Amino acid sequence: PSSAMQEDHVSMGWHAGRKLRRALDGLGRVLAIELLASTRALDFRAADASAGAPSPATVAVHALFRTRIPAPDTDTFLSPTITAARDFVVTGAALEAAEGALGASLA
Repeated sequence: PSSAMQEDHVSMGWHAGRKLRRALDGLGRVLAIELLASTRALDFRAADASAGAPSPATVAVHALFRTRIPAPDTDTFLSPTITAARDFVVTGAALEAAEGALGASLA
């Protein structure tokens, strides 16, 4: 904020950039946890013959995700799994898999 709506010579850009970086880091973690939950749900849903088939993009992302991060079979410490899922999201691997399955750009 500036004084009396006059030009402010103290740049707020640095603070805004740091705040944006924290927000993007948090977004990556949230998307990773959402992806972990949804892939686990798809694992359970696959056993149900009456469930409808997911979209081709969902199938592609799920398949690629499971090649990098296997489904848990026991109670495990989730921090390494969340980190791996975050890397999967922020590197764009999930987006590339979905775009490849659809044959169209989603960005």
